[in-house]
Amino acid sequence: MNAFRGTMEWVGLTFDAIGVLVIAGGMLIAAWRLAAGVQGAGAMDVRRFRQEFGGAIVLGLEFLVAGDIIRTVVVAPTLENVAVLAVIVLIRTVLSMALQVEIEGRWPWQRQDSDPASRAGAASHYASNEDRP
Repeated sequence: MNAFRGTMEWVGLTFDAIGVLVIAGGMLIAAWRLAAGVQGAGAMDVRRFRQEFGGAIVLGLEFLVAGDIIRTVVVAPTLENVAVLAVIVLIRTVLSMALQVEIEGRWPWQRQDSDPASRAGAASHYASNEDRP
């Protein structure tokens, strides 16, 4: 049983390391693209940098939370550790939602219409249906 817990501790730490690498690597890639865009013809603006870096943070947070879950549930399933995990997951959820708004400009539960014409058509459809008796 101790070998299993040791292995799960290692797996959890591996997930943590991957999460940190994803965040750091995403930041480096976004910064490199920003620098390359400023020097080249197709300038990448700061908004695009924030979107790419925000996406890396969201993905990295997923790995970090997975590592925390593995270590909490398998390695040390105490009530205190589960409570700490719940707070971590709550904070991660709020951060993820805030980053989603920053990246996509909408809340996660809002429907995304990719075609502006379909949105205009839908708005006129709803307006014409409201006039019906």
